[in-house]
Amino acid sequence: MDSTPPEEIHGDKAPPMAPLSHLREPPTTKRGARTRAALVQAARTVFERDGYLDSRLTDITREARCAAGSFYTYFASKEEVLAAVLLEAQEDMMHPGMGRVQDADDPRAVLEASNRAYLEAYRRNARLMALLEQVAQVEPEFREFRGRRADAFIRRNARGIADLQARGVADRGVDPMMASRALSGMVSVMAYHAFVLGERQESQPPTDFEELVSTVTRLWANALRFPGHR
Repeated sequence: MDSTPPEEIHGDKAPPMAPLSHLREPPTTKRGARTRAALVQAARTVFERDGYLDSRLTDITREARCAAGSFYTYFASKEEVLAAVLLEAQEDMMHPGMGRVQDADDPRAVLEASNRAYLEAYRRNARLMALLEQVAQVEPEFREFRGRRADAFIRRNARGIADLQARGVADRGVDPMMASRALSGMVSVMAYHAFVLGERQESQPPTDFEELVSTVTRLWANALRFPGHR
């Protein structure tokens, strides 16, 4: 689970959500592209519904309404179609689109907008994020790749914190990397509990989204000692 406000990775290419080695070259015909897209969408539906371990390739081809043999024209394995599913979703997770900030010079307003965009994207992709956690436990290559991606996000957040420190906005007494690991992890875990675990626990009341955004933003601002947030 990793969290990075969008503008802290803007202009800096983050690692993809899945190993590119699992993917073939895309089809060159329109019909081939349509069939592949249908298989990717069907795979996401099946993986999110049944989980990665219990999903079968026949379930995917049935969902896509295509012949079982067609699958192997575009993908060699379940791992390969999973990589395609994750890579298709990564743009929404990495660059979810932050709403217009009234005062772009207000670090708290920018932080709140960033957190809101990230949490909205996580909520939209909650079942897929749960799937990624499951796969990381059983597929070493995906686990290693996920770790490298998380580390890249943390380093970018650390650079953002260091920039705020240089501007006199953030507490210069904290180590940017350590602060990034703590604060990025906090938002990720909060999102996982709210949108993945919360969905499975009927006895727990649903998380109030606005309260979640407000809480994580306040904790970020307080931890970094933004002016007016002591």
